Amino acid sequence: MSEAAVAPKPNHKPHVELDVLKAAKSWLAADGSIALATVIETWGSAPVPIGGQMAIARDGRFQGSVSGGCIENDIIVEAEDVLSGDGKPKTLSFGIADETAWRAGLPCGGQIKVLIERFDADGSAIIDRSIGARETRRGLVIRTDVKSGAHEIFERGETNPPEVADRFRSGESKLVETPEGNVFLQALVPPARVVIVGATHLAQLLAEQVKLVGYELILVDPRTAYASDTRFSNVRMLTEWPQDALPAIGLDPYTAVVALAHVAHLDDEALKVALKHDCLYVGALGSTRNHAKRTERLKEAGFTEADIARIKAPIGIDIGAQTPAEISVSIMADIVRSLRGTKGAKKGQKGA
Repeated sequence: MSEAAVAPKPNHKPHVELDVLKAAKSWLAADGSIALATVIETWGSAPVPIGGQMAIARDGRFQGSVSGGCIENDIIVEAEDVLSGDGKPKTLSFGIADETAWRAGLPCGGQIKVLIERFDADGSAIIDRSIGARETRRGLVIRTDVKSGAHEIFERGETNPPEVADRFRSGESKLVETPEGNVFLQALVPPARVVIVGATHLAQLLAEQVKLVGYELILVDPRTAYASDTRFSNVRMLTEWPQDALPAIGLDPYTAVVALAHVAHLDDEALKVALKHDCLYVGALGSTRNHAKRTERLKEAGFTEADIARIKAPIGIDIGAQTPAEISVSIMADIVRSLRGTKGAKKGQKGA
């Protein structure tokens, strides 16, 4: 056998973009149009949650999923029709039978509703804004008229309609019936994140709570004896001073800052940075007496009483917690409540 015959062939496989929106952006730039399929409603078991997406190129390439494999072929066929036709969106309903659901790894069947839209060159702005909002951890809600395909984009911090504000709070997308027809409110919000300052024993317990709930976690402590792999496993750690680490991380309305160092100069510096941002939650460990002293130090640093009132101190929900483990539960519960609100508040909003 000749040397040429055994020589490895050069790898000419193109790079595969695994990100749905970035794949959509790339194919749109190359082909002039793409189809985007979005799960807009589910009943029963559903392998992909509401808001899950799948991008389909003109040549049949696709990225993402709307069912875990059950109906993707049907979606591709319908997407080709949307791409080659008048471009009007299609809404499709699928019942996933028990047998099909079992093949997809589901315990039982369910139903899903999928919206397929065509995006032409003028639709690239929506995709770009969606990618940009995700990468900069800004929240977006995209309101789509299911029949016409018209879009309206809302940003967090604006004066938004109640149903849009609720999407920012919950982070959940929803199909809404209106007198003019159905609209899909797609919540594109970043995952909640908890920054713990101070690698203490309580921080170890809280870190496990944060991971259990599924929020992102960052630990900040310049003391390497405390912030070590032996004390914290599978945790992103920054062994820097909080006044340096927190601005580099970037604080936003989806980030909770929890000061647990129980050392004044570490906790104070973290709080000074957190209070200058619209954080989801700002909490600090310490007794009422310690917090009174902290309050005076922050006032001397130029913070107002309104600023300082944002600090949850004593930290956590009052559940009578005494042990470090119980305190960590109360802190985690307080963070979740800050993100999600309470059921009572939600009922009040619905009745308003």
